[in-house]
Amino acid sequence: MTFSSSFASGTRTGMPPLEVRLSRGGIPESRHRVHAVVCDQRGRVLMRAGDPQQLSFIRSALKPFQAQVFVSSGACEQGGHDDRALAIACASHAGEAVQAREAFKILWRADLEAEQLQCPTPPGRQSPLEHNCSGKHAAFLATCRRLHWPLESYLQPDHPLQQQVLKRVGELLGMPGAELVTARDDCGAPTLQLQLAQMALLFAHLGAGEQPELERLSRAMLAHPDLVAGEGRFDTAVMRSGHGQVLSKGGAEGIQCLSRVGEGLGLAIKVEDGASRAKHAVALQLMRQLEWLTPLTLEELSQRFLEPSPGVKLEVSGELRFDNGR
Repeated sequence: MTFSSSFASGTRTGMPPLEVRLSRGGIPESRHRVHAVVCDQRGRVLMRAGDPQQLSFIRSALKPFQAQVFVSSGACEQGGHDDRALAIACASHAGEAVQAREAFKILWRADLEAEQLQCPTPPGRQSPLEHNCSGKHAAFLATCRRLHWPLESYLQPDHPLQQQVLKRVGELLGMPGAELVTARDDCGAPTLQLQLAQMALLFAHLGAGEQPELERLSRAMLAHPDLVAGEGRFDTAVMRSGHGQVLSKGGAEGIQCLSRVGEGLGLAIKVEDGASRAKHAVALQLMRQLEWLTPLTLEELSQRFLEPSPGVKLEVSGELRFDNGR
């Protein structure tokens, strides 16, 4: 995949980042700078604010692509799993009982134990099944069981499982997987350092519905948004309110990725200082500009996420601009 010439010139003037301002009682208190980009499946940067070459770790927004191997290996089919299992494999969940139970089912059907999960037990919890990445780890282990790969080292970057993830992500980006830069995520699994436009390209593929494995994963996320995040959380609220129109998956340190389902368009957002409140505010603002959700839906979401407490308000200045090479 060769990105367009406009992608390569991401630092041109005239495309300033977005800014999110938090005010308290009408008085400005904090500001956040935010980069955003829209790509199509060919890797073309269509619209942007700020720098599409901004480098960041994709963090948990990588999970649907890590779950690809769970599907392609036959582990999902062998275990007789439904869309709920796929949704929890893509999840950054709240550790609720129903979510932990779905992660346990993946393990149980592969004759695995919760003790084999290498994600940590969250503070104040009783089991690694309550960790927000337990579904991803359970799917990792079930895949290793299916393919007779070592279980104890499944998180190591040179493990066949992680190498297969790199290969498949590289294929989507049109580059060798070996060239991708990895680092350890908080749950112990490798994550990837990508340009913002590369994240948008991945989500353009995810929502396009043209690749069977990705289509199955996106369909599962949309069917069970309650498992992907949890009640009161942004990704769940967007996908539930959008009625199948928009895929949403966030990551730590100000990463938010979205896809307009069926159109082959991906949107990626990075907040420079990592603030979650800023990425949610920008996501809603840009979905309004792109007309990805109805005005009524966006108004309802804005009331929930842009006014976090009485007298406190988030406002976004700036917009996506067409990348016309000037």
